[in-house]
Amino acid sequence: MNRRNFLELTASLAGTTLLTTTMPWFSVFNQPASFGKGAGDRVRIGVIGVGSRGRALYWNLRELQQHMNIEIVAVCDNYLPHYERAIDLTGGEAEAFLDYREMIENVELDGVVIATPLHEHAQQTIDCLQAGIHVFCEKAMARTLDEVKAMYDAWKESGKVMLIGHQRLFNPVYLESMQRIQRGDIGPVTMMRGWWHRNTDWVFYRDTDGRGTPLDRQRNWRFYDDYSAGMISELGSHHFQVANWVLGSQPLSVMGSGSINHFKDGREVWDNFSLVFKYPEDIHFSYDCITSNKHNGMQVQVLGNDGTIELESNMQYEEFPADPPAVQSLIRDIEEGANETIPIGGATWIPDAPIRLGGRYISPDYELNDTLLYMEGFINFIREGTAPEKLTLEGYNASTWTLLAEEATKTGRDVTLPEKYRVSG
Repeated sequence: MNRRNFLELTASLAGTTLLTTTMPWFSVFNQPASFGKGAGDRVRIGVIGVGSRGRALYWNLRELQQHMNIEIVAVCDNYLPHYERAIDLTGGEAEAFLDYREMIENVELDGVVIATPLHEHAQQTIDCLQAGIHVFCEKAMARTLDEVKAMYDAWKESGKVMLIGHQRLFNPVYLESMQRIQRGDIGPVTMMRGWWHRNTDWVFYRDTDGRGTPLDRQRNWRFYDDYSAGMISELGSHHFQVANWVLGSQPLSVMGSGSINHFKDGREVWDNFSLVFKYPEDIHFSYDCITSNKHNGMQVQVLGNDGTIELESNMQYEEFPADPPAVQSLIRDIEEGANETIPIGGATWIPDAPIRLGGRYISPDYELNDTLLYMEGFINFIREGTAPEKLTLEGYNASTWTLLAEEATKTGRDVTLPEKYRVSG
């Protein structure tokens, strides 16, 4: 799918329930005048955090600079090597800071992109919103439920845009998949399954003098409970958001368990976990992560009575596909008595074998970069001064249930959302 096809698709959906209620943010792409260097006033952007994800977001913004009237005017990172990297990235064209507070006090900014460690998100986001700056903050929102709610309250009070980095919300494959699901192509959805399997120790930096040192806690922050929920917040939260989106609801409860059974290297967060979210209509979403086996890779399956959609592999399967030609020929030969014996072998003859026949791609290809589309949307929402509330709520709900999932794995209890964290919309 190229950009033209994508724009034609969003235009064709204008005014439909899909675009007005399920994913209203896609309507921003139906305003072609917003894409171009001459569109509106120049949007001034700052980037807070230039680690691995921050650099990726920075380069997406740089790509948009070629086509849109935007400028990256400031960069910030409180870790000196990353601060120096930020200066190199910008070639000195943007002001560089070690303290984000100095950046927002001294530089005129329309929006900021925050890609710092999870435990830093809340205060940085709140300070930026209160300074009158629009915010794109990487997922998940914050380390605690109180911080997540404080970010939400600051957003509501500010009147500014606050978006959370769940880029699948801008993925054309997901757009087409949601269209098919709502159209009933796979029948009523009765269950969802997901997983994220890796075979890696997940160590980003090795020259830190060992696990638990101050330098390791700063650089490999994903391993430490004070800073992160590990794979639950850094990986699983992506797919928790997807399940909420597909099912059009928050969960009613979540149960689960986790452990460290392979990488016993001093990390404080699970190296494997399993969860079951219960949704209205008695629908369940089961999910698991592991870091010691990558055979199954990453996937989210939407299971309907008439078919299955595999979102991460861009595939749809019929529940009762037509027999392939070889099987049809064999059945015909048997019926006509051409064979004295019936050759039986292989998974084709096992009634509950996985269905892999009849699959077809959902979207022509993966050409379009969903993160780039999200950044483009953020820029245009800044120009408009507002964004669909549902887009922010997708991030809020995913973040609260991420933390509740962590609680479930730690306590062994069936966990529900406390009333004080429920929000309308």
